[in-house]
Amino acid sequence: MLTPAQIDQFNRDGYLVIEDVIDEATRQAVIDEYAALMDGLYDQWHAEGHVPAPQAGWGFWDKLGAAFRAGHEWYQPLDISLPHADITDDTPMHFGPAVFDMATHPRILDIAEALLGPELTSNPIQHVRIKPPERLVDGDEVRAHIVSTDWHQDRGVTLAEADETQMLTVWLAITDATVENGCLQVMPGIEEEMLPHCSLRQTGIRDRYLPKKEPVPAPVKAGGAVIFHPLTPHASLANMSDGYRWSFDLRYNVTGQSTGRDHFPSFVARSRANPETELKDWRVWRRMWEDTRHSVAHGTHIPQHRWPTSGPYCA
Repeated sequence: MLTPAQIDQFNRDGYLVIEDVIDEATRQAVIDEYAALMDGLYDQWHAEGHVPAPQAGWGFWDKLGAAFRAGHEWYQPLDISLPHADITDDTPMHFGPAVFDMATHPRILDIAEALLGPELTSNPIQHVRIKPPERLVDGDEVRAHIVSTDWHQDRGVTLAEADETQMLTVWLAITDATVENGCLQVMPGIEEEMLPHCSLRQTGIRDRYLPKKEPVPAPVKAGGAVIFHPLTPHASLANMSDGYRWSFDLRYNVTGQSTGRDHFPSFVARSRANPETELKDWRVWRRMWEDTRHSVAHGTHIPQHRWPTSGPYCA
């Protein structure tokens, strides 16, 4: 659980940097799960002629780098959500036991409980972020999961029905996040309201609406996390290193309140009142997303964000 001083800091600054949130075994299990995932994906991509033959001894980063250099779409098969649009029955995504154990890790839920209370839902607005050196990324690539992230509030990436939802974000580092490789930066403080956002590049706050505050970098070591209030403006720095930076966005909200993307599946991660409602089987979680993928692919498109490019805040 958090100390009273940490809770006070969160309520004042709108964020916390906490080291050693998940244990090394949990982090390594996620790394191993993604390595096995990449082995299967790379074999498929090579068989289809998209990437060169793997060399002896190649691991996760070697294969990801080869796919990146080949210009093949490597990101979506690694993500733990669906894309904004063009979803089909074959849209790839990843849900495995190690990722589920990470998202339901007791230490993460302890932190969320200290700030939100004992009835917690795993929010479906979640992503893996694996960021290559930005100088090597194609100039047409604007996805926040791959390049530096524009200033935003996390409530700004929900739909309006979640404007009163109590939620928080756990930005969990799988590799060290440093100033050089593109750690987060924060404008400390909880804004009184959601600031205008625009979706011209990413869903972000235009410069003229940003608070007049000095950004503060928030580096954190692997296994640690940055915790955000949904009204705290934050962004990421560009990855200026020669390696990749890897993290996950995980969100939690008070059970019974809108997730802000209610057409995507959520689940009860912790309940002190009704522990029997907690989801314990990762295979159920995976099936929920597979069923959602099918229904979204064959239904009317539902926007994931509320900010059209033609909106007044983009002018």
